Amino acid sequence: MNNRLDQLLEMLREDENSSFLRFALAKEYEKMEDFDRALLCYEHIVQRDPDYAGVYYHYAGLLMEIEQYERGFEVYDMGIATCQKLGDHHALAELKNARTNWELEL
Repeated sequence: MNNRLDQLLEMLREDENSSFLRFALAKEYEKMEDFDRALLCYEHIVQRDPDYAGVYYHYAGLLMEIEQYERGFEVYDMGIATCQKLGDHHALAELKNARTNWELEL
């Protein structure tokens, strides 16, 4: 393990409901190419804090990168619906753009 990962895990033990910390942990796992653990973190956030809009772009993007296209599109759609509900126009535009780019690429 690396120092940053250790720090994040320790902080998460103290605040296990922190979507921000779990998101940071997912990004750290991605850097380490531990995609299974990153996906588990993202899924945890979606299940426990579905209004954490920032997770959908990164979660779906990772799924697409590892060629889990069907689930990736599902996550993009979940994020789009969430951002519409929340009125988060910036995140909504990013999700729609990313989804469209993947549709054009595949």
